This record gives sequence, C-alpha cells and structure tokens, in this order.
Amino acid sequence: MRVSVVIPTYNEAQSIGRVLADIPREVVDQVIVVDSDSTDGTAKIASEMGAEVLQELRRGYGRACLTGLAAVNAPDVVVFLDGDYSDRPAEMSRLLEPLREGTADMVIGSRLAGERTAGAMPWHAVVGNRLAARLIALLSGVRLSDLGPFRAARYQALIALELQESTYGWPVEMIMKGARHGLRITEVSVSYHPRIGSSKISGTFRGSFGAAWGILGAILKYHLFETTSAHEHRA
Repeated sequence: MRVSVVIPTYNEAQSIGRVLADIPREVVDQVIVVDSDSTDGTAKIASEMGAEVLQELRRGYGRACLTGLAAVNAPDVVVFLDGDYSDRPAEMSRLLEPLREGTADMVIGSRLAGERTAGAMPWHAVVGNRLAARLIALLSGVRLSDLGPFRAARYQALIALELQESTYGWPVEMIMKGARHGLRITEVSVSYHPRIGSSKISGTFRGSFGAAWGILGAILKYHLFETTSAHEHRA
C-alpha cells in the first residue's frame, strides 16, 4: 500500500523537525510539506529533512491540504497531519490499519477518544468538536467523536469527492461528502499533546471563532446541498 503524507505548515520551525523525524518511513512513500509562506525557516528545515516542500501563498488550511493532495504521486492512501507535533506521526499505523484491512475508506484520528495530555486541547475546542461531531451524526449518520486533523483516506475516494473548501470547512466537507458517496468512515483513538509553538486557531478568540463558524457553516452547507440535490433528483 503506497502512502503519501501531506503536512500543512505556517511558522512551525520549532516542531516540523520532530514531526518529520517521527514519520514511520517504512510505511510512507512520500512526504509533502505545504508551507504557507512561513517567515521562520520552516520550509528550509523541511527540505533539509527530505520532505518535498511546496509553497502555497494563498492562506487557508483547506487550501494547503488541497495543494498537497494535487501533488501526491498516485498513492493508494493519503494521510493528512498537522505540523505542530500535537498529533504523533508514530501513531500513523493506527489510521492505516483499517484501510490496509479493507474495512474503511476514511479514518479519522480521534483526540477525544484517545489519551490527551493536560492542557493539550482547551475546553472550548473539546466542546466544539463534540457538538460538531454530534451534528454530523444527526445529519449524515456518520458517528464520530471528533473532527481531528490527523486522518487518512483512499486517494481515489478523495479525488471522487471533488473537495474544494479552502479554510476550516475542509475537514467537514471531507466527512459530509464522504458520507453522501457511501464511503466507509470510521475513527481510531490517537493521543494528543500540547502543540509546540503558539496556536493559530484555538489559542486566540479570533481563531476559535473563525474555526467554529467555518465548521458549523460547512456542516449546514453540505447537508443543505445534499437535501437539495436529492429533491432535484426525485423531481
């Protein structure tokens, strides 16, 4: 099973070296770091450690993931992983196992089902993720406990979804569209640790509000799109 890893980064010089060093190279064929014009040398460190580095000047978490997805070298599976070392790349095999066994098409690493180091995830992020997961379960039938960024999916399935979200709605779009396409979506527990460096999302009110708004908006957007499409099809 050929595996490509996509890591979006922005000023992760303190952590990207540890992330890349912990990637299990025996199961990974390609590592792409998509850097959003970091000013602290993140791209240089990643390149020196053997990663393929792409510069994406357009900001947005989803945009970086899409850029990486477009550049992978025809793998069987794509893994998405943040560059702040809060998720541990050494646990990647947990996500790959259901895909290798043929029991899933998409696997989400759940921080809330796993062991969290104290202070790793602020309370509002825990509550927000639980609520978002429950809303997704209600609207799509996919039962998850978390919308974590550490996730893996079959490459051909991802391409068929025609993903396009450029910001915080990206993780939701993947799940909601995946459910609509009949993908087998499951989760595995992963550990979660305090990120290295300052958070661009949960560490600030603006970041937290923006992420929450993007996630909620995406859930409703793709549910309404599915409902409208179904009605038009029946008509």
